[in-house]
Amino acid sequence: MRIDMSADPVCYENNPEPLTEFIVVKDSRMANVLVYVKSGDTLEGLTFETPATDALLDSRGCRYLPHVLGVQVNQRLEIRNFDKTTQNVHAMPKNNADWNQSQVPFNPPLATKFAHAEVAIPIKDNQHPWKKAYVGVFAHPFFAVSNGKGTFTIEGLPSGNYTVGVWHEAFGEKTFEVTIYPGSHQSLDVNFDMAERKVLH
Repeated sequence: MRIDMSADPVCYENNPEPLTEFIVVKDSRMANVLVYVKSGDTLEGLTFETPATDALLDSRGCRYLPHVLGVQVNQRLEIRNFDKTTQNVHAMPKNNADWNQSQVPFNPPLATKFAHAEVAIPIKDNQHPWKKAYVGVFAHPFFAVSNGKGTFTIEGLPSGNYTVGVWHEAFGEKTFEVTIYPGSHQSLDVNFDMAERKVLH
């Protein structure tokens, strides 16, 4: 589905025929799927260092890039505006504080942190209603987002039994039981039924 960006001449100039990112499929594989460990006995009582590196969310061509990303609790999320038009960043969490700021061109990046785990926080732009992103916030580093080829990798997970969550904006969440053995590499194939997808607004 094409997005009409004609309301903002700068957006239209950068993206004359943009497509929605609601469902992105290539060769029957889906991008922008958030995969994460929901629970596991091996992780009980463990704490994980907050990454020193910032997670990045960019405004380019009047859309958020990446469309879906994951961060750890209290990791700094930096939002950068590369467009020559004023943007708006409005995070709408359930378990964290609402956050809403305007972002004019050529100003320093905005930054925020999320204090509580939550999947998945919608981020919208009140001035450009087509522009959306989703942020998963986790207490651990065991999460990933499927790439343009529909693949993902989660590294460093200790051996044990886990419940893994798989989330997509059009299909909601599915859960799977996964066992990780010492020195093993496990694969997880997830199928989405197009009949179960949400209606795009």
